[in-house]
Amino acid sequence: MKLYFAPGACSLSPHIVLRELGLPFDLVKVDLAAKKTADGGDYRAINPKGYVPALRLDDGQVLTEGPAVVQYLADRKPEAGLAPANGTFARSQLQEWLNFISTEIHKSFGALFNPAMPDAAKEIYIGKIRQRFGEIDGVLARQDFLNGAHFSVADAYLYTVLRWAPRFNLELNQWPALARYSARLDARPAVRAALAAEEAAKNAT
Repeated sequence: MKLYFAPGACSLSPHIVLRELGLPFDLVKVDLAAKKTADGGDYRAINPKGYVPALRLDDGQVLTEGPAVVQYLADRKPEAGLAPANGTFARSQLQEWLNFISTEIHKSFGALFNPAMPDAAKEIYIGKIRQRFGEIDGVLARQDFLNGAHFSVADAYLYTVLRWAPRFNLELNQWPALARYSARLDARPAVRAALAAEEAAKNAT
């Protein structure tokens, strides 16, 4: 498999999941501005939408959209327990979290990254993120991870978007449970390995 990624982007989520699962994969860095892969290839030929992540399977099929990618990966190795079995209520709860992160947090951060967004509009999105962080903080005050006692693909996704918060003066220590959660995930070996690999790719010529 090949994971097409950009350092610091939401592709960190499936990158972490791949390392949590111990599945073999290759990383391919994408220049999102130029829509080029590290070897100069046209990234739009792989993902016409032009953004990351994209997962290319060994048979050539390509899957995009982070929540879909991480669930596909988790189902490749169900014994790892990163996603409940398909068809169960617990799986629907996991999908609930993935949808919530995608639509309520990820997309709000996306607006903040847009340089054309007026400051007044950015304040609206920051307010929305603050509200959602408060709601998640309440959940994490009662349990260690989004789905309960065990790390799941939803945690990989939430951790990824939490890393964007300091860029917009959203310090996680305002939400104590959320801050503790982020620190716990910082220490996971798969997370540390993914971050190190992305930093090395970022600095490569």
